[in-house]
Amino acid sequence: MRLGLIGYGNIAATLLGLLERTGVRPAHLAVLARPGSGATVRARIAADAADVPALAGAATVVEDAAGLLGCAPDLVVECAGHGGVAAHVPAILRAGVDLVLVSVGAMSDAALEASLRAAATEGGARIILPAGAVGGIDLLAALAPAGGLEVIYRGSKPPRAWAGTPAEAALDLDTLTERRVFFQGSAREAARDYPKNANVAATLALAGAGFEATRVELIADPAAAGNMHSYEVRSPVANYRMEIENLPSAGNAKTSVSTVYSVLREVRNRMAVVAI
Repeated sequence: MRLGLIGYGNIAATLLGLLERTGVRPAHLAVLARPGSGATVRARIAADAADVPALAGAATVVEDAAGLLGCAPDLVVECAGHGGVAAHVPAILRAGVDLVLVSVGAMSDAALEASLRAAATEGGARIILPAGAVGGIDLLAALAPAGGLEVIYRGSKPPRAWAGTPAEAALDLDTLTERRVFFQGSAREAARDYPKNANVAATLALAGAGFEATRVELIADPAAAGNMHSYEVRSPVANYRMEIENLPSAGNAKTSVSTVYSVLREVRNRMAVVAI
């Protein structure tokens, strides 16, 4: 399989390491870097090739969507944040290439969501949303057609994992000594205001009751060992509660390491004889 990546940060580099470790080597790798950063990304890839031999001489770095499409990828994985989604993903989808959207929260922007859906329809491509740091998405999506869903999501992380977000205006993250809820609102508001932390809320909304009906609480907890995600679902068909304690990624405390494994699953399923 020819694999394309939009962005080469912590998630992309970790994903390639996992592919190498599990014996899944793309026939070709193309990386779309930000304009002007191609040389920096090439240097990072060269350094990472010591741990990921498949990178040695196998990666092409480009700086726009046309360059990525010129490499004829079979699948593209977006891991560049909301700005990267708006800048590059519509062109990829219109060209008919399926895409794994890691920055699910970008779809909280109603206009951008409509643009992505229209581009995918025009190109006959699929937008694949990985489960990310949360489980039970298959059951939630299965219950959605029955209607009557009530979904409440709670995201709890160590205080410093909320650095660089609006939480800093509500709390002193450096001196916090007790668990504090600092945000209550809809999944659309959470994904908009906390784009690097609330992809889970967006995933739950898209799978279930929608952005407005899915309720969210965000919490800073000094006692949290990692990133805690819990949610409750009530429906006419079934009720359930899910709680997951994720370890943060080694390169980014805002990202749960299981998020990368969920992307790995999507790539492996694309290549496997049996997909699960």
